[in-house]
Amino acid sequence: RQPVLSQVEPGYLRKHLPETAPYLPEPFENILHDIQKDIIPGMTNWLSPNFFGFFPATVSSAGFLGEMLCTGFNSVGFNWLASPAAAELEMVVMDWLADMLKLPKSFMFSGDGGGVLQGTTSEAILCTLIAARDHVLNKIGVKNIGKLVVYGSDQTHTFFIKTCKLAGIFPCNIRIIPTTAEANFSMSPVALRQQIEADAADGLVPLFLCATVGTTSTTAVDPVSQIAHVANEFNVWIHVDAAYAGSACICPEFRQYLDGIERADSLSLSPHKWLLCYLDCCCLWVKKPDLMVKALSTNPEYLRNKRSEFDSVMDYKDWQV
Repeated sequence: RQPVLSQVEPGYLRKHLPETAPYLPEPFENILHDIQKDIIPGMTNWLSPNFFGFFPATVSSAGFLGEMLCTGFNSVGFNWLASPAAAELEMVVMDWLADMLKLPKSFMFSGDGGGVLQGTTSEAILCTLIAARDHVLNKIGVKNIGKLVVYGSDQTHTFFIKTCKLAGIFPCNIRIIPTTAEANFSMSPVALRQQIEADAADGLVPLFLCATVGTTSTTAVDPVSQIAHVANEFNVWIHVDAAYAGSACICPEFRQYLDGIERADSLSLSPHKWLLCYLDCCCLWVKKPDLMVKALSTNPEYLRNKRSEFDSVMDYKDWQV
């Protein structure tokens, strides 16, 4: 009965709520009544079959029950000791999904890599960019951070520019490769090469490339294998943002869109789009977890424990913001 797009005016809700927080509890029936009367009219219906904005927000009974169980446990798995089952289950599931996507063993715990659940693709990009940044700065010196250059296309998600700024990349060193309708808005390997070569000739340091499998604006798919071949020549960290369309690559008939992934350094996709999971959920795989751990690791006294120091356990706090 509710329209897909909320019809309320800005500031509508404050008029319906008390000026101060309630001091006494209220019957749950009253709360449900308030939600029906005041909250639902202000909700854009992302679950409507007529909602076509941004990306699909899918749910399932299995996803709902999983959310309920997680909420019931109310645990935080920042290291193995804090929740052994959570840490080990995450490792297993990330390898399961990697196997479904036919990722190389180099991205899996059963190989030399591994995966982690992030909140959003923005966090995944930020973590990998910081890992790439620190790895290069350890070689050329922190004073040269102003020489680092990153690359995306004019279809790359807007969070790319934001994460670059958060990582300390100078805005003038963020390269946006133009795309064309004739090329289905995918990144041109030729244009990428020209830009990287020009930057290298100017004494700059090509650092990071964000390729996309399913852009938000046009669902464009960058030619991963071709642009990765270019980036590999210049030792550029290659991240493949498959947040939107990556899940489809589980199907053999669509796996071609990840061809060349063996040349990449990291890959992320969002199960909350096509895999019937609740928001927010982003999967990130990396080939060299040690670089990310080195860049993000902290070890205060209150987190130190024998398992983390002497056993090969997973402390996911070093894989995330």
